Amino acid sequence: MINASKTLLVLATPVGHTAANPSRDSDLITLFLCGDVMTGRGIDQVLPHPSDPHLYELYTESALAYVELAETVNGPIRKPVAFAYIWGDALEELERAAPDVRIINLETAITKSDDHWKGKGVHYRMHPQNIPCITKAKIDCSVLANNHVLDWGYPGLAETLQTLQRANVKSAGVGGNVTEAEAPAVFEVAGKGRVIVFGLGSTTSGIPR
Repeated sequence: MINASKTLLVLATPVGHTAANPSRDSDLITLFLCGDVMTGRGIDQVLPHPSDPHLYELYTESALAYVELAETVNGPIRKPVAFAYIWGDALEELERAAPDVRIINLETAITKSDDHWKGKGVHYRMHPQNIPCITKAKIDCSVLANNHVLDWGYPGLAETLQTLQRANVKSAGVGGNVTEAEAPAVFEVAGKGRVIVFGLGSTTSGIPR
């Protein structure tokens, strides 16, 4: 799901499960694991509430360049697109599978902050009002222990956490202090057990110290 420098640890504990009393199929906890989810740049620009498209990259200074690239290959995109658009046929498949907990590695800050991290080559940002593109997939948990969570500084991180909280999406791997960052996201799955999600990251994946 994620490279070795960005680790997602998920512990699922079925109710009453022991070696002598293995779980039945009806007791199994099912998970949707998705990474990396990047909703900035061109994706943010075609959604109903695009951020300022200015970028601080060597390749381009505008996120609109990524929209133009996509349209060159695939044809015109009728903007703004619906929030569910970015998931394509995956939403129907998700509903069919009906996983107990849906977890993503969100590699994009959700913020209006313009305080980009100086010296970093890539900065992903999605406008907070575009959060329905996450909730349309009924995501339960966003793991944020990655090299993009601070792309727009500490104000961007704070707004990301606030936006997710307002949307009832739990987070793992970050926080206002070390204790909060190390704390897992916990989900009680009715009649089945508990899912505990930890998010860990390292500087070898580009995470600033």
